[in-house]
Amino acid sequence: MKIVAINGSPHGAKGTTGLMLSEAIKSAQAAGAKVTTLVVSDYQVNPCRACDVCHRTGDCTIKDDFHRFKEALLAADGIILASPNYLSSVSAQLKAVMDRCCGLLHCQALRGKYAVAIVTSGGGGQEQVQDYILGFLGNMGSWTVGGAGATAATLADPATRPPALQAAAKLGADLVRAISSGTTYPQQQAQQSAFAQRMKQLVSARSDEWTYEADYWQSRGQL
Repeated sequence: MKIVAINGSPHGAKGTTGLMLSEAIKSAQAAGAKVTTLVVSDYQVNPCRACDVCHRTGDCTIKDDFHRFKEALLAADGIILASPNYLSSVSAQLKAVMDRCCGLLHCQALRGKYAVAIVTSGGGGQEQVQDYILGFLGNMGSWTVGGAGATAATLADPATRPPALQAAAKLGADLVRAISSGTTYPQQQAQQSAFAQRMKQLVSARSDEWTYEADYWQSRGQL
C-alpha cells in the first residue's frame, strides 16, 4: 500500500502542520503502509499559466518539479494533503500544486483513491480549510476519509496537545483501514458522479482542442 503525504507548510517538518502530519504518517506506517512525504517548499512548483497544453498533450510545459507530485499522486493508493490555514485557504505552496492538477481533474485521474486532510492554524478556522481540501480531493475522484486539525495554542498546551496528536494518528490509521477494506462512501457517490459527468461534458465539448483528454475518456469507453 502506497500513501503520499504532501506538506504544504513553508516550515516543512518543523511547523505545527509538520507535527500533525508526522503523527498521521507514523500511524499509517505502523499499520503497514509505505509513505512517501513531499514537502512542497523543498521543490520548485510554479503557478499554472492556463496555457491548456496539458489538456492537448497530457504534459505540462513548465519546467519545474511538479512532475514529482503528479507521479506520486498517480502511484499512490492514499493521499494526505496538509497545510496551514492562510487567510481561510491553503498555503500558496500547496495551492500551486493543486492548480497544476487541472489535467488530472479533467481526467478524474485520482478516481478510486482514498484521501484525508490535515490543517493547522494560528487562531482557528482550520475546519473551513479542511473542507476546501476535501472538496478538491473529492472532485479529483477520491474517496475522502476525513480530516484533522488544531490551533497552534492547542498544540503548545501540554493538556490539549496529546488529544490533537491522537486525532492525527487516528486519521492515518483510518486512511490505511479504508484502503485495505476498499471502503466506499455512499454519501459521496452522488457528488462524485455529478462532477465526473461535468468533466466528461467539458472535455467532450472541447474534444477537438483537448485531444489528450478526449482520447483518455474515449480509451475507457466513456466518451
